[in-house]
Amino acid sequence: MNPVAALRTRVDGWFLSRRPPSDTIELTQRNVYIVPTRAGWMLGATLLVLLIASINYQLNLGYLLTFLLAGSVAVGMHVCHGTLRGLAMHLIAPDAQYAGTAAVFRVVLHNARRGVRYGIGLSVRGSGQWAWADVPAEGSETVEVAFRPSTRGLHAVPPLTAETRFPLGTFRVWTVWRPAARVLVYPSPEPHPPPLPPGEPLAGQASSAVATSQIAGEYDGVRAYRRGDPLKLVVWKKAARAQATGSSELVSRDTQQAQRQELWLDAQAAGLPELEARLSRLCAWVLMADRLGVDYGLRVGALQVKPAQGEAHRRRCLEVLATC
Repeated sequence: MNPVAALRTRVDGWFLSRRPPSDTIELTQRNVYIVPTRAGWMLGATLLVLLIASINYQLNLGYLLTFLLAGSVAVGMHVCHGTLRGLAMHLIAPDAQYAGTAAVFRVVLHNARRGVRYGIGLSVRGSGQWAWADVPAEGSETVEVAFRPSTRGLHAVPPLTAETRFPLGTFRVWTVWRPAARVLVYPSPEPHPPPLPPGEPLAGQASSAVATSQIAGEYDGVRAYRRGDPLKLVVWKKAARAQATGSSELVSRDTQQAQRQELWLDAQAAGLPELEARLSRLCAWVLMADRLGVDYGLRVGALQVKPAQGEAHRRRCLEVLATC
């Protein structure tokens, strides 16, 4: 490894370790820093040349121009530092995401000052992707920032950088913020999964019970709609949801099958050698079973979630897949 890069990484880790994690931060002189930008260094060099030339040629107008520009730079430095100093930021924790998709979280900027704060940028530290906003006087502004976790699991929200270069662009005022929130990342669902596995006989039922059809939807008391089915057997809630998404899929209840079979999504039944591929298929099956509105259970190694349905059950199954 490059010694300079290694030293920079070590210093960066030491610097971040001194920032206590918190979902709310108020910027003060202790945590706001200021450095000249490239344009600021060029302006400083220009002022130095003007001063030397004015001294050498005894130019009174040169002195006037030099000190006028220097005074403007000093005022700009004060205004730039004050634009960020005194600002309060609050992180709204992101919702759970699937691996490979962008996790978007919102940061609320609170301005208690009577003046507007212009040109405040926020980004994930080191990403180079900035979101800019103006915070109104005695008001708030919400900024959305995103990062893309590549693997499943429970991830900490990465450190954030806030900065401003208002009003002249000659100084960069910045701060580093370590949020305490975490984001849960589910496995990425398989794009084209096979049909749901066949149902298993309920406890106490004969092992010779009729096997469940391999057509997706014919599980645990629900099957694909067949012409001639009574209207009272149609699951209208699922029909309305399918119509909202532009689909014409209808399902009917199958009471006899519901008495014999229950659907278990088992990692061993996924039929894939790699763990991440099996979890990806299980994730797709969970979403498929939830969309069909059937009762389903989940088995991953020693972990087991009993058959049920609904939003809370779906989240529970996805959490198991994310953290197993």
